[in-house]
Amino acid sequence: MDRIAAALGDTARWRIVELLAERPRSVGELAELTGLRQPQTTKHLQTLARTGLVSVFPLGQRRVYALDAEPLTALAGRLRELAENTEAHEGERDVVARYRAAIEAETAVADRDRWADGRGFAFERVLAVPREVVWRHWADPELLASWWVPPSMTITECVLEPRPGGRVVLGYRDADGEYRSEGEVRVADEPGRLVFDLAVLGTASFTGHYDLELTAAPGGTRLRLGLRVTATTVDAVPFIAGIETGWGQVLDHLTEVLTQGKREPS
Repeated sequence: MDRIAAALGDTARWRIVELLAERPRSVGELAELTGLRQPQTTKHLQTLARTGLVSVFPLGQRRVYALDAEPLTALAGRLRELAENTEAHEGERDVVARYRAAIEAETAVADRDRWADGRGFAFERVLAVPREVVWRHWADPELLASWWVPPSMTITECVLEPRPGGRVVLGYRDADGEYRSEGEVRVADEPGRLVFDLAVLGTASFTGHYDLELTAAPGGTRLRLGLRVTATTVDAVPFIAGIETGWGQVLDHLTEVLTQGKREPS
């Protein structure tokens, strides 16, 4: 498949294929129609023949080439699969587009440190499991690590000690680098409320004050998470721009993990 795609990537060979799709043609005829010299045309045809796209028929002093449909049908099927897969994941492309737009908007106003201080965000989910289960997914390091970053990232360290003064640590990485946040638990009222601070370390830093409430809801638990930003630096634009999308993905990830866990046999 790769060889076929590479062969068709050349403009001259693509034109030859278009002409052969109409009917078999000789080298001389193809050279005349494409405007190429005959040796060039022969070389392109040899490349197409090696990939199985064309067959050659010696007819006396002439050599006639014909297009084979099977490789093209296979390529068309693969391209159709790629198109369908792309359409199925169109939402992820939209996430990237929204993130880019948010970075541009934040860059326009980030003219000094503390530019985003006081900004607030609120998130809510209804989860089909008891409050105690949700609480454990925040308090148990292994369970926390199963959902606390978007699926495209990898956690390297994850701690949230559910007691006043307890440590909060989130380390993660992606293909472009490693990131670390540290903070402290302020309130821990199992299994209903958790309040903590978490500061992104480095020059692109800010601090988030998080207030998590878990309340009983029909069929499960209502999760409400409030976030207030302080201590913002100018370089924190990508982080601030990504808060809404990022936490939306993270909480969707938590929902998915809890749903899968509910389906697993005990």
